[in-house]
Amino acid sequence: MKKTLALTIGFIALALSVSSATASQKTLRAYTIWSERYAKAIFDAFTSDTGIKVEWMRFSSGELQARLEAEKANPQVDVVFGNMAEAFVDGMAKGLFDPYLPEKAEKIPPEFRDEEGYWTGVALDPICFMTNQKFLQDKGMAPPKSWDDLLDDRYGKRLQMADARTSGTAMYRVLSLVQAMGEDEAYAYQMKLNDNVQVYTKSGSGGALPIARGQAAGGIFFLVDALEMKQKGYPVVVSYPEEGVVAGIEAMALVKEASRPDLAKLFLDWASGERMQRLYGENGINLVPTNPDVPPATPELDIKSIKILPLDVEWAGANRDRLVERWVEEVLR
Repeated sequence: MKKTLALTIGFIALALSVSSATASQKTLRAYTIWSERYAKAIFDAFTSDTGIKVEWMRFSSGELQARLEAEKANPQVDVVFGNMAEAFVDGMAKGLFDPYLPEKAEKIPPEFRDEEGYWTGVALDPICFMTNQKFLQDKGMAPPKSWDDLLDDRYGKRLQMADARTSGTAMYRVLSLVQAMGEDEAYAYQMKLNDNVQVYTKSGSGGALPIARGQAAGGIFFLVDALEMKQKGYPVVVSYPEEGVVAGIEAMALVKEASRPDLAKLFLDWASGERMQRLYGENGINLVPTNPDVPPATPELDIKSIKILPLDVEWAGANRDRLVERWVEEVLR
C-alpha cells in the first residue's frame, strides 16, 4: 500500500511538472489495438494516477497503421499503445514515430524494446489454436497439436481466422508459419489451409465468438482472445502446434511531431513501470508481462512450456508489406 501510495504521489508530482504550455491541455490522445475493456482499464488507471485524461480510439493493427500514414503530415494523436512491435519497425522507416527512452524501460529485457527508443514492449501474446469443444467431441477429434492438423477434411471449411491485410493477429500467424516451416513452405501450407477457411475476419478476434458459439469449428488466434472466450464460460479448447509459434510483442511509441509530446512522454514513462503491468492481473487482462518483476497472472499465461520460435522483429517489420502482398496474391488468389 505504501509503495502504491508513493508511486501515485510520484506520478501526480510529475504530472504537475508538465510545462505551462501543456498545463491547460491535459488531455492525451492515443490510438490502440487493444480491446475496449483492456484499453479502458489502462487509460483510466493513468488518469487516476496523473489527472491527465486520455482520448483514445481503437482500430485493428492494419487500420491503425494506415491511419497513421494518412495523418503523417498532421498527426491526430500523441502515442500509439499496444500495437505489434513489427508495425512500429515498419512505421520507423516511414517516419511515423520519434524515439523516446521511457524512464523505467531498463527493466524490460532488450529483446522486447528498441535500443533507440522507437518502441517499447509492454506485453507478450503467443499465437495459439482455439477450437470448439463440442465440435471436437461430435467429430471424435483431439485438439489440434500440429499445423497439419488444421488441414483435416473434417474441419470442412469451418475455420475462421484474421485477414492479413488488416490484422496483427494474421501477421503473427504468417510469421509463426514462416519461422516454423520457412517462407515458401509456409505459403504452400496456407494455400492448402485456405480450403478449410470459412471466412477471414477484419480483426484478429473477429472469429473468436462464432467459434465459441459453435457457428465455426476453430481457428488461429492470439492467446489473449482465446482466453477471453474461456473466461466468459464458452466451451473452447486452447492448444499449440508442436512445431512452435511466435509470440507477439505488444508495444507503444511516441508519434512523430505529436502536439503534446510532454504528456506523451509522461504516459510512456508511466506505462513502462511495474505498476502498469500489474494492472493485467488486477483487471483480467490476458497478456504476459514483459517486466520480469511481474509474474503471469494465471497458469495459462505462463508460456515456458510452449515452444516459442525466435523472431527477428527488424526483419518482420522490413518485410511486413511484402508478406501481406504475397498472402493476397498466393492465398486469396
